[in-house]
Amino acid sequence: MSDTQKGIFAIVAASATWGFSPVYFKLLEGIPASEVLAHRTLWSLVFFGGILFFQGRLGEIYKTLSQWRFATALALASFLISVNWFLFIHAVQIGKTTETSLGYYINPLMAVVLGRFWFGERLNRGQWFAVGLAAIAVTLLTLGLGVAPWISLVLALSFAIYGAIKKQLAIGPIVSVTCEVLIFLPVGLTILYFAHKDGHGYFGSSVWQTALLIGSGPLTALPLILFAFGVRRLALSTVGLLLYINPTLQLFCAVVIFGDPFSRWHIITFAMIWVALTIYTIAARKTSMASAGVSTTDKNSASSGSANP
Repeated sequence: MSDTQKGIFAIVAASATWGFSPVYFKLLEGIPASEVLAHRTLWSLVFFGGILFFQGRLGEIYKTLSQWRFATALALASFLISVNWFLFIHAVQIGKTTETSLGYYINPLMAVVLGRFWFGERLNRGQWFAVGLAAIAVTLLTLGLGVAPWISLVLALSFAIYGAIKKQLAIGPIVSVTCEVLIFLPVGLTILYFAHKDGHGYFGSSVWQTALLIGSGPLTALPLILFAFGVRRLALSTVGLLLYINPTLQLFCAVVIFGDPFSRWHIITFAMIWVALTIYTIAARKTSMASAGVSTTDKNSASSGSANP
């Protein structure tokens, strides 16, 4: 299996896990989102730390964080993913899973824009049109509902920037994500301290809730490892395309499983974004095929030229 195929498999698996994760976190809706976030952080660290321990690689954490360039980038990544996690948990708990789905539909197009301005990836007119259509769709939803879909926008932007940062880091996926949760750990432990100090902490209150809180660690860790693995092996625009799986499954959970509100403005917005994503996919494929054609032509020309005296 080539590096590209491995990257595709990793992103698809991560997206599918994220897509069905609302079902898991809906089971924890009676627990404050901040407390769930703290447990996600704690048990993710335990999970990652265990992997690195058995691999004999715990020393890589100190080595990584002792380098200022890596430490700074990972601190920003840690902040972004923590904001993303918190908003996602909060949205699912208050019946806004439709907005999380919209956010992750917008995310690939934001990733495309970042790919253009951050990494210099070229976009054709069709791709730019798709990005513009998505922007119009969000504007219409804002006007229709009378309020901007802030949850969607913050989720999309935070994860797009997070992905761009991760793409630049020449660090193994497990080490990089372990550093991120380790950086946020003091905040998480502070949240848990005050929750249990006042006797309102949920950990240990029942076997079921305790098991779910502990399970949030592996549920969080595995797709992040897969995402970090895949994003370093694929163009950011390709990652954006594969991430469509996540919001599609989240929308299924929101409308079919949870019965969340889905107004006519949501229908219009999602329809426009699906059209935008379809246009972008076709445009990206044409660009890819054209590039492959040019490459083949160049090789043939080179071969012909070398045969002449």
